[in-house]
Amino acid sequence: MKKVIIGSRESMLAVAQTRILQEYIEKNCPGISAEILTMKTTGDKILEKRLDEIGGKGLFVKELDRALLENRSQLSVHSLKDMPMETDEALPILGFSGREDPRDVLVLPAGRTEPDPALPIGTSSLRRELQLKKLYPGIKTEMIRGNVNSRLKKLDEGKYGALVLAAAGLKRLGLSERISRYFSVEEMLPAAGQGILAVQGRRDMDYKVLAGFFDEEARDAALAERAFVRALGGGCFSPAAAYAVCEGEELVLTGLYAGENRGSCAERGGKAGTLAVWYQGKDPGYILDTIRGKRIDGERLGAELAERMRREISDK
Repeated sequence: MKKVIIGSRESMLAVAQTRILQEYIEKNCPGISAEILTMKTTGDKILEKRLDEIGGKGLFVKELDRALLENRSQLSVHSLKDMPMETDEALPILGFSGREDPRDVLVLPAGRTEPDPALPIGTSSLRRELQLKKLYPGIKTEMIRGNVNSRLKKLDEGKYGALVLAAAGLKRLGLSERISRYFSVEEMLPAAGQGILAVQGRRDMDYKVLAGFFDEEARDAALAERAFVRALGGGCFSPAAAYAVCEGEELVLTGLYAGENRGSCAERGGKAGTLAVWYQGKDPGYILDTIRGKRIDGERLGAELAERMRREISDK
C-alpha cells in the first residue's frame, strides 16, 4: 500500500482540518494510506505580536513548505485565510474544499449575553477590529493570538469580555455551543478564503486521485477573493477582506478596504448597487463595495473591484 504524508500545523484545529482530507483519501483512494505529520510553524511560536509586525501570513506556511520541498510530506492542508497571497510555483494550491460557515462569531463567557464593557474584546485581526468599532461603539479591543483552545481559556479566566473567532474553526472542533452570536457577512465581512481549506502539493507529482475532494464553487469564490486582496497588496498591512457568492454562472464579490485616514464615523451613499462606509478622524477608514459578473471572470472581477476601491479611497 502506498503511503501519503500530509503536513499540518500541530494545533487541534489544524489537525482536525487535515483529518478531513486524510479520511477522504482512506475512504476514496484504494491502495493509499494517509498519515499526518505535524509541526509548529514560526507563526505559532511568536504570539506576543501581530502578524503584520513579524512578517505576515507566510510565517504559518514556511515549515510546511520546506517539508514538501524536501519530500518529507507530499501534501499540506491550510486554512486558506492563513495562506499568503503569493505561493511558490513549485508548490501549487491543488484545490479547495467545500466552504464551511464563513461567518465570524462572538464568543462570551458562560452566563453573559453581551460583552462586559469593562473588559476588551479579544481579536488578532485588524479587519475584525475595524468592524467591531461600528458594532460596539466605545468598546476596547485587545490583541489575542494562539490556538482556539488557548484563547478560550483566557476568555474563561476573565482576561477578555468576549472573543471574535471564525465559525468554521469552532464547528470543526465541535465547539459550536461556545458561539454566542453569529455576525452576518453584512455586519462583519469575512477574511478572504474564510471557511475554505486549501490543499497544497508539489508541481512534479500527480494528484488526480484527489479530484473528488475539491469544490468548484469554493474554488471560484476563493480565486476572486484572493485576487481582490492580492491587488491591494496582500491585506496584511492595510486591512482588506473579501467574500464571494456564486449564483448560478454569476459571482457576487464584496470587498472591504481600509485607507490611511482616521476620524469619526460618517456614512454616504455609493454608486447604485454598492455600499460605502467611511471612517474619518481617530478611527482607521474603510469602505465596502460590491461587483457582479461571470464566475469564470472571478479573478478579473477581484482585481477590478480592488482598483475601483483604491481610487475611491485615494480621492478622499
